[in-house]
Amino acid sequence: MITPSMMWLLLGCAVVTWLPRILPFVFVKNMILPPIILRWLAYIPVCILSALVMTNLFDANGSYVTFNWPILAAFIPTVLIAVWTKSLSTTVIVGVICMATIRFIF
Repeated sequence: MITPSMMWLLLGCAVVTWLPRILPFVFVKNMILPPIILRWLAYIPVCILSALVMTNLFDANGSYVTFNWPILAAFIPTVLIAVWTKSLSTTVIVGVICMATIRFIF
């Protein structure tokens, strides 16, 4: 059962999560940014995606790092498709199919 205090807590968490994501867009909406900043901002999605992928691609086993082999097996064809097609939707579909196949087999 959800109590009113729990509902207020969820609403507060939603607002605190939402504000830092929206406020920068509100402040920059009517500004003209220099080309160097626009160029730098273009790399942010790639950086975030790379950070997400790299944390899953490697396993820390004690004092050494190894590959997470099932993830690597899905990563290689996905990257090849991404470079070849340059299509986000095709890349995501291939990645999901590769990972599903690997998890189904192993």
